[in-house]
Amino acid sequence: DGRKNAYLADITYGTNNEFGFDYLRDNMVRTAEEQVQRKLHYAMVDEVDSVLIDDARTPLIISGPVPKGEEQMFHELKPRIERLVAAQKRNVSQFLLDAKKLIAEGKTGHREGEGGLALLRAHRGLPKNSALIKFLSEPGVKQILLKTENFYLQDQQKEMPNCDKELFFVIDEKNKQIDLTDKGIELVTASGEEKDFFVMPDVGGLLAEVENSPLSHEEKLNQKDAILQDFNIKSERLHTVNQLLKAYCLFDKDIEYVVMDGKVKIVDEQTGRIMEGRRYSDGLHQAIEAKENVTVEAATQTFATVTLQNFFRMYHKLSGIDRKSVV
Repeated sequence: DGRKNAYLADITYGTNNEFGFDYLRDNMVRTAEEQVQRKLHYAMVDEVDSVLIDDARTPLIISGPVPKGEEQMFHELKPRIERLVAAQKRNVSQFLLDAKKLIAEGKTGHREGEGGLALLRAHRGLPKNSALIKFLSEPGVKQILLKTENFYLQDQQKEMPNCDKELFFVIDEKNKQIDLTDKGIELVTASGEEKDFFVMPDVGGLLAEVENSPLSHEEKLNQKDAILQDFNIKSERLHTVNQLLKAYCLFDKDIEYVVMDGKVKIVDEQTGRIMEGRRYSDGLHQAIEAKENVTVEAATQTFATVTLQNFFRMYHKLSGIDRKSVV
C-alpha cells in the first residue's frame, strides 16, 4: 500500500532501480489491482549521462530458484574441461608458430600448409590469446586473417569444417558462443564411457521407433520416459560443458570479473566498477565460480528483466539533468 500511495502522488521520487523493479513486479502480478505504478507519463532523471549512457544496457533482473538448482555438474566436469582447454592452448600455440613462419616465407594462402589457414585456426581456437592479439597488430597480418576468413565463410561456410577439424572447440567471440568439435568430444569422453556421452540423441527418431514397435502400451511409455530422461541429462551435461568453456576462454579474472571475499563479482565493462549483487545468467556465473574454486551457488532462473534504457524509453516524456547540462 505504501508504494501504491507513493505512485498516486503528483510527483514520486525514487532511485532508478526502484522504479525499474516496481515495473517488473507489476508485470508479474495476477490482477491489475495489485499493480502499484500508474501510466508512465513524465520522468526527470538525475545524472542522466550515467543512467542512460554508462548504465544504459545494464539489466534489472528478478530471478528465483529452480527445482533441484543445487544439483549441478560443474565440479564433476571441470577436470575434463581443464584438460580440453590445455590441449587447445597447445594446439593454438603451434598454429600461431606455423602462421608466423609461413607468413614470413610469403605463404599467406588459405590452403592446408599455408599461413592464412594456420592463422585462422589460431583465431577460431583462442581469439583472446595474447600472443595472437600481438601478432595481429603487426602490419598486414589482420588483412591476411580477414581474407582467409572470407574464403571459409563463403558458400554458406561449406569449407569451414576443413578449417575447424584440427581444433577441439570453436569460439565465436562476438556472439560469445563455443561449439565442441568431434575431436573435442573424443577428448572429453573418458575411456570406458559410451561414445555418445556428449552427443545429443535424436529424440524424434527414437520416439517414433518405440511407437512403431510391437511393445505393449506400458512398455512403450517406460521406454519413452527413459529416452526423454536421457535427453534431459545429456542436455544439461552439454550445457554445463559449454558454460565451463566460456568461463575458461571468454571471461578473464580481473578484467570481466574479480574474486572478493570468496565470491565472483562482475566488473562493468564501461565504467570498471564492481556491480554488486549482479550475476551472469544461464549457469555462467556458477561455471566461473567452479573455475575459481569458490562456493558454487544454486542455479536460478530469470522471471522478468528490463534494461534501464528500455524502461525509461516507455515514458511519454523524458528529461534529464547532470552537472553540466539539462536535456
